[in-house]
Amino acid sequence: MYEPQVWLPMVLELLCSPMGTLLFIPLYALWVMLLLPGIWVSMLAGLLYGTWWGSCLVFVGACLGAELVFIISRRGLRDWSRQRLAKFPQLLAIEQAVSQEGLKLIVLTRLSPAFPFSLLNLAYGLSGVSFRDYTVGLIGVLPGTLLFCALGALAGDISSFADVLAGKIDPFNWLFRLVGVMATVGVIWLIRGAVKRVIQNTDPSP
Repeated sequence: MYEPQVWLPMVLELLCSPMGTLLFIPLYALWVMLLLPGIWVSMLAGLLYGTWWGSCLVFVGACLGAELVFIISRRGLRDWSRQRLAKFPQLLAIEQAVSQEGLKLIVLTRLSPAFPFSLLNLAYGLSGVSFRDYTVGLIGVLPGTLLFCALGALAGDISSFADVLAGKIDPFNWLFRLVGVMATVGVIWLIRGAVKRVIQNTDPSP
């Protein structure tokens, strides 16, 4: 009874129902709150609901989960959040830099695949960024959401999905990769300057 081939079809059938579609949003939000990677769940949404509808569900669920993590990190779990981020020095640097760079840095880090979505939520909760800028910055997850949902939708066509796995992707997907690389370079450049200013401002020497 506990084997995947037994319960997985039932779960997928439930998610495809009207009620299951509504349940997908809070389930995705919970997934984000547990700090789990959302790539495979986003691809599942694309497989079940198609690229555009799946992207809408993932985006709403991701925003809901991200805002809850932000609030919890800022108000209740500061010590725990710092322990989680201790293994990611670049995220701690973002925490210090984001208050100075604001919305621009938030959008760039959301666009960049180099920064884990769930842990970014913790970092921003610890920073001095406003809730408004944090929320607006979530628009940066849309390109990645569309990409992963589109890849999941391709799973409905075995031949197309095989091309994806073989690296034979179309220019549209290459554009997403290029945006991710450019965003990563932009983040590194902004963080470098912002962190340098932070160090200079805290330098005790006369």
